[in-house]
Amino acid sequence: MNTYKRHRFPPNIISYAVWLNCRFNLSHRDIEDLLAERGITVSREAIRLWCIKFGAIYTRRLKRKHRGYGDTFYIAEVFVKINGKQHYLWRAVDQDGEVVDVYLQARRDGAAAKRFFRRLLRSHGGEPRKIVTDKLRSYRVARRELMPDVIHSANQYENNRAEQSHEATRVRERGMRRFKSVRQAQRFVTAHAAVSNLFNLSRHLVRAEHYRDLGISAFGEWSRAVA
Repeated sequence: MNTYKRHRFPPNIISYAVWLNCRFNLSHRDIEDLLAERGITVSREAIRLWCIKFGAIYTRRLKRKHRGYGDTFYIAEVFVKINGKQHYLWRAVDQDGEVVDVYLQARRDGAAAKRFFRRLLRSHGGEPRKIVTDKLRSYRVARRELMPDVIHSANQYENNRAEQSHEATRVRERGMRRFKSVRQAQRFVTAHAAVSNLFNLSRHLVRAEHYRDLGISAFGEWSRAVA
């Protein structure tokens, strides 16, 4: 099946627009201008629809090819206001900064924590060795029921890795002038996490030559995902 069937623009333009949207803090108008500078005339509405349709397709493909996560999950939730109502964005990252899962829910009680933990178990394919959270009681309830053998730490400041991981979403939320719906927010944060994981190259930890090799590998994997 041809993923790009019935689309007027070629795959390389569509995938480039989606990559810009997921990788950088750019609006659809910004991407429209960047493409126009290259002589490509496409409306911001077309770019928005590309990001909805193809962002989900690319995300599924990237997740299928993901090499797996570490054995320690850092978990945190932050509030997100959507249409005047407060929701909570739950996020888990591993010790390498890779996003294991991100999930938007209306509450942060024990039931919400258990729903998120079940998603983590599916994403990881099993239990992690250790989880690190803040002192929210809902985490203890969920761990006791779903991961009783997993080490659980809730020491102060130990969970900063997960808290800092939310910052990129905050930046994008401001750039998008807040999320307009729960569905839109979940769709975006899922695609953004998958692309961020692919290009999470730990630049500050590796030599320049090795970083370039990692970049070539990441772009190769991206090319296969959008083919």
